[in-house]
Amino acid sequence: MKFIKNNKTYILWAIITLAAGVLSALTAGNFGAYSSLIKPPLSPPGFLFPVVWTALYILTGIAAGIVAESRDLDRGNALKLYILQLFVNFLWPVIFFRFRAAKFALFWLVLLVIVVLATYKSFKSISSKASSLLIPYIVWLLFAFYLNFGIIILNS
Repeated sequence: MKFIKNNKTYILWAIITLAAGVLSALTAGNFGAYSSLIKPPLSPPGFLFPVVWTALYILTGIAAGIVAESRDLDRGNALKLYILQLFVNFLWPVIFFRFRAAKFALFWLVLLVIVVLATYKSFKSISSKASSLLIPYIVWLLFAFYLNFGIIILNS
């Protein structure tokens, strides 16, 4: 219980972020369609995506918790950017899987990367530790761009 008490802000932000991811997955629905697509080289198996996203959501949630705990006057704006990127992230699987709109999903992914980079910059001005926790997320989003683009090219 002491661990939870000492880390409740980080845990809360991680839970909020994980909840957004779970709701997104439930809303997106048909992930089975992914297996029927022609995928570019280096495409991971479908079962790996929830594992990676869970880890990324926990890391980014902890980063938001670090920012929330800071006494920096800009933390409110940084957390607004974080919530915005979480919302944009929430919609990408819905666009890609539910609506099967890979081209629009690619555009949406570019928007997500831009918002996450703005969040990174905002977090960095408050805490280098918080911004560092966003780096794996940024790398994964760039990899997702490669996958999304490859799927468009190979399935057109």
